[in-house]
Amino acid sequence: MAFGEFDLIDTYFTQRSKQRPDVVIGVGDDGAVVSLPERSELVIVTDTMVADVHFDSDTPARALGHKIVAVNLSDLAAMGAEPAWISLAVTLPEVDHEWLTDFAAGLREICDYYGCQLIGGDTTQGPLSLTVTAHGVVPAGSAIKRAGARPGDWIYLSGPLGDAGLALAARQQKVKLTNEHYKRVTDRLYFPSPRVALGQSLRGIASSAIDISDGLAADLGHIIKASGVGARVTLEAVPLSLPLTESVSQERALELALVSGDDYELCFTVPEARRGVFDTLIAHSPTKPICIGRITSETGKLKLELEGEPWELPEAGNGFQHFSQRK
Repeated sequence: MAFGEFDLIDTYFTQRSKQRPDVVIGVGDDGAVVSLPERSELVIVTDTMVADVHFDSDTPARALGHKIVAVNLSDLAAMGAEPAWISLAVTLPEVDHEWLTDFAAGLREICDYYGCQLIGGDTTQGPLSLTVTAHGVVPAGSAIKRAGARPGDWIYLSGPLGDAGLALAARQQKVKLTNEHYKRVTDRLYFPSPRVALGQSLRGIASSAIDISDGLAADLGHIIKASGVGARVTLEAVPLSLPLTESVSQERALELALVSGDDYELCFTVPEARRGVFDTLIAHSPTKPICIGRITSETGKLKLELEGEPWELPEAGNGFQHFSQRK
């Protein structure tokens, strides 16, 4: 008997994760029905990962299941939202049961960890492509936006940058790493950890936020453009991991941190008036966000300084963009 679309859905995606009480109708109907808490608003994000664009053919299926959810939850985190539901659209060249088992396991693990539930989607045949739409909830009026940074606000990063870019460079044999360093940065590339709890704690404190998917220069650039401000970044304050600093030069490490992307840390701004509240909030956190600079009044200007001297971005300093001419 042929194994069709509905067999695939029933086998790998129906009732495979923990069930939320606010899901009235989930996978298996023409549409999902959920109930929203009172005085709340819905935050909706979507990301797509395409084979040979976002990942190569030997990327583990479990990692793909994890990452396609993680990149969406990272967007929700940047807006201070609590993850609630996801829908999945997957296009497959063929039914590969081993691949699907691992993919579904990765997807289920991260959904269960962050308390969100798969409630619907679509399956089709064609070149491998994965799309998730994630839905999160925030108290009404509390979503954090890119627009909101003001001159004098402090700029923070939730964690180190450049590891995913280093992992990709190592996979492309552009740099050689020790086995320990390779495992650590490859885990960062394959299994990013969205800063969900931090994002929710920043509601009412951060004036703006964004997740680092395309590199610090590009993503901080989105904040300063949306807010109509500028920024000054002290590069020696940018957090870098031991695998990165031990494997490449300082200049190359900074380039990876600024333009490589795929790190999914949060970049956010905190007004001076709320800095004391923020310091109290993170006082007992095992991983404290790092202040890397300040918002300025020079509209659209991103100034980078290293040991007090101006530092120029490399030519590929705009981060990853689809439909660009850069290869």
